[in-house]
Amino acid sequence: MRQGQRVKYFVQLMLIILLRMDKQGLAAKMAVNCLKGIHMAHLGLIGIGVMGSAFAQNLAEEGHDVSLLDRSADKMAETVQEAKGQGLKGQLIACADAEAFVKSLPKPRSILVLVPSGGPLDSVINMLKPLLDKGDLIADLGNSNYTDTEKRVADLEDTGLLFLGMGISGGAEGARHGPSIMAGGSRQSWARVKGPLQDSAAKFEGDPCCDWFGPGGSGHFIKMLHNGIEYADMQLIAEAYGLMSNGLGMSATDIGTVFKGWMDGPLNSYLVEIAAEVALATDPKTGAAMLDVILDKAGQKGTGRWSVIEALHLGAPASMMAAAVEARNISADLEMRAEMEAAFGPSPQKISTSQADAVAALEQAMIAAKVCAYAQGFEVLKRASDAFEWDFDLAAIARVWRAGCIIRSVFLDEISDVFDKGVAKHLALAPVFQEHLKANTPALQSVVVMGISNGHPVPAFTAALNYHNMRRTGRSTANMIQGLRDYFGAHTFERLDAPGEKFNGPWHD
Repeated sequence: MRQGQRVKYFVQLMLIILLRMDKQGLAAKMAVNCLKGIHMAHLGLIGIGVMGSAFAQNLAEEGHDVSLLDRSADKMAETVQEAKGQGLKGQLIACADAEAFVKSLPKPRSILVLVPSGGPLDSVINMLKPLLDKGDLIADLGNSNYTDTEKRVADLEDTGLLFLGMGISGGAEGARHGPSIMAGGSRQSWARVKGPLQDSAAKFEGDPCCDWFGPGGSGHFIKMLHNGIEYADMQLIAEAYGLMSNGLGMSATDIGTVFKGWMDGPLNSYLVEIAAEVALATDPKTGAAMLDVILDKAGQKGTGRWSVIEALHLGAPASMMAAAVEARNISADLEMRAEMEAAFGPSPQKISTSQADAVAALEQAMIAAKVCAYAQGFEVLKRASDAFEWDFDLAAIARVWRAGCIIRSVFLDEISDVFDKGVAKHLALAPVFQEHLKANTPALQSVVVMGISNGHPVPAFTAALNYHNMRRTGRSTANMIQGLRDYFGAHTFERLDAPGEKFNGPWHD
């Protein structure tokens, strides 16, 4: 028997002995994985709320062991029991305290954190730092501001620890069955957790919707813009609902049927899909349509607002996101809205256009506006990539969003293809999106006119139309802006016949 064969035989024999000695424990699992040539990870996860519990079970289903830590022992126990009941391949281990949690993990340690951003996350980091060794990794899967992530990466790497900022999208359902994950930080950090995270991520035609995009806070920046696009998309759906409900007098059930029908065309997306389910749902308590008993006061956690602020800093258009944020802000002021209605009368009026024609126009307007929402989002991402030297792969970002995340839609496959081929400097100039806009912009214009002329608030539709009209105007009215700026502040301007040179006007001669 050759030397190599003898070694292989000896290793296999030892693994078989381990299996017999410890059929249920870690040694047995390691032996099976070694025999198969598979290396499964053992990760830590702090924060066993709805998302944390779901993601822990997702990792365990993929065969990874996860040590759990949470202030609530009951939540951890419940998560462990649920995992056992499902017969998941990986083991979930509830830990009594931070010290036991850290000791349970193999070195170098990899710890995922799913707690609220800001103070709660900083508390977790400060708790862990004295217990960790150089080379250990902390990964933040919450909705942190990318600037905070940049600081945490720098601060922790100065102490020898690694830090990843990862946006995770898909809600609790996505966390359990496959979210979209956008990572940022060092390549070394990403390499440590790439395997288990891509195992647990959503798949689109077999490809994981999980990738690394650059250093520092780049992953959280991408997640922030995902949410900004999400805000705009949701506002468009809400405005379409309002026009059908208040303008056309359609019931929630009829509106749900319309949304359901839109799934057969270019509007096929997760948000339209669940909009149909929300509209078709019945309140178990009253038997009324669920929408008719929900208070019209929208909440937000800040990512949409951050998207608008960052777009302004970068000089990129984000009018649809801004319209959506403003609409949520106004919705929250219920008392003032009631007083204004009493003073001025109700705003929405019935729309005289036939229901069939109005609904058909709405579908087309939604297509054009949705293209504009994506176009604005990717403009901001491109500006950030250039400004921060992140070198974003825009096609890869679109691919990560094709499954698992909230804004997933059929458009994203087309968007990834456009950026992969590099056929246009701007999304709207790509042939496929030129066709979408040319075919559907007239309907967008008619819907905006229909809404405004009948007193319906349509800020996102209006922002989309104005954005597209400004983008396609070769000679704008900014010459008047420049004239005014020079008049009152001597800011100078360029002339058409002398580009690049600075001039003052004759205002004060």
